[in-house]
Amino acid sequence: MRRTKRYQVKDSNSLWQIYKTVPFFKVVKNFVVIQIARYTPFLGLKNWLYRNFLKMEIGKQTAFALMVMPDIMFPEKITIGTNSVIGYNTTILAHEYLIKEYRIGEVEIGSNVLIGANTTILPGVTIGDGAVVSAATLVHKDVPEGAFVGGNPMKLIYSKAEMETRQIDT
Repeated sequence: MRRTKRYQVKDSNSLWQIYKTVPFFKVVKNFVVIQIARYTPFLGLKNWLYRNFLKMEIGKQTAFALMVMPDIMFPEKITIGTNSVIGYNTTILAHEYLIKEYRIGEVEIGSNVLIGANTTILPGVTIGDGAVVSAATLVHKDVPEGAFVGGNPMKLIYSKAEMETRQIDT
């Protein structure tokens, strides 16, 4: 089960009530910073922008490919360890706006993690150290340390032990 905090809404759907949950100017600032970072080829600049303007926790040597989209409403709820790679066009969400409620949850991505291109990470999940997430995966639950996962819905492809065996054999 994902770890999210749920907030009920009345009347219109929760997205119509967005600025009751997050300040308008925060969203504008985050949008501008994220768009600059999405297109810049400079990895150090991306990390600096994310750390200083979005208050994301990002470890050293973590690399965001082009077009990565961190959560625009609550980027400060995203933590990524050291030496991880976030693949092209990946979306990392810390919120979900639904009809009768919205949910907010921390996203924790460990160190030495590889996230394949076009992956979507939902709020409230943890991806353990050394994990590999295949391209185009919907990460809707926690990923164990060292595991290889993929698909939609996401499934375990290899456990940490199986991954270690595969690396010895190659």
